Amino acid sequence: MENNTTQALVADMEQIRHHLGIEQWLLFGGSWGSTLSLVYAQTHPERCLGLILRGIFLCRPEEIRWFYQDGANHVFPDYWEDFLHPIPAAERGDLLAAYYRRLSGDDEVARMAAAKAWATWEGRTSTLHPSKPLVEHFADPYNALALARIESHFFHHDSFLEPNQILRHSERLQGIPGTLVQGRYDLVCPMQNAWELSHAWSDAQLQIVPDAGHSAFEPGIVDALIHATDDFASQMG
Repeated sequence: MENNTTQALVADMEQIRHHLGIEQWLLFGGSWGSTLSLVYAQTHPERCLGLILRGIFLCRPEEIRWFYQDGANHVFPDYWEDFLHPIPAAERGDLLAAYYRRLSGDDEVARMAAAKAWATWEGRTSTLHPSKPLVEHFADPYNALALARIESHFFHHDSFLEPNQILRHSERLQGIPGTLVQGRYDLVCPMQNAWELSHAWSDAQLQIVPDAGHSAFEPGIVDALIHATDDFASQMG
């Protein structure tokens, strides 16, 4: 976790671009990848040919609260019960802080239990219809520990962003074409995020997939992403 910040990741992207000798590129990312792409584009707009983004995540406190404190739990109370299990009742008033303490602590057993519960919650809620293979992938110990520790690290530090940074600086995206692919029933990153971004960014087109949740592997999401990529290739060819 040391020196792992949003700004450092943007710098990493620039170093890769420079190393490969790429003058401009198309950014493609989903969920946290949409966040990072947007921050990069606002920092280096002259390097962006366009953006294809899925499951828009603006990393605002209300979005974190929705998924990790009070919101999505009303739709998935059965899954939520398992998410609460590693945390004593006295600490449940701030679940992000409680999880962060365990995921960054020295107690290996507590750290692993927290990681599995954290990752399983995300895997179970990411698709419109249950996907056992996806949940098993999220719950794999190696994947779960990496996912939970990195996510909790960023969220505990407000993703190293200023309040509402992406929407407040939306003018920096003007002139960059974008496609926003959003599942109607995305309960990890609700559609309100994509809706607000599309209104703040006039060059972005919002494509709502009517029968999908959050995962990039849902058929409607895959189809929309492929079409968006093909459209950009045709325009730039």
